Amino acid sequence: MADVVVAMPLLLASEQDFFHLPNEDEVRVQPIARTDGERGWPFSVTFGHIACVWSAGRPLAIFVEDIDEADTDEEAARHVILSVDPIELTVLNIANRTLFAPAGSIENLIERVAPYVVIGERLCDQPPGTVLGPGEL
Repeated sequence: MADVVVAMPLLLASEQDFFHLPNEDEVRVQPIARTDGERGWPFSVTFGHIACVWSAGRPLAIFVEDIDEADTDEEAARHVILSVDPIELTVLNIANRTLFAPAGSIENLIERVAPYVVIGERLCDQPPGTVLGPGEL
């Protein structure tokens, strides 16, 4: 048991290493959904998941849309990277920018996305592979 306690910080440190390539077992996930009357929902879909993984030495928050199980053979779920950096938010999401609801300006989009960035980064504080229920963070 003492070996596990000593090794745990080393395992987490390697996950946070700049050159570490994450795998699917390290992703933390939490479902989210738009509630009735919610203003400022930044996504064009009503349901999805916030995911977090350590990448390039920092937590990376991602929104992944839910797709019907019938559609899984034909198309992969779209995802967008969540960030308050305007370059990351625009350039890294060019392929799936329609997953964001129209915001009018990048400043408005950043304001809408910011709370979900915080949730995603808090999700990365959980152990690798964590799957939380709705509203647990």
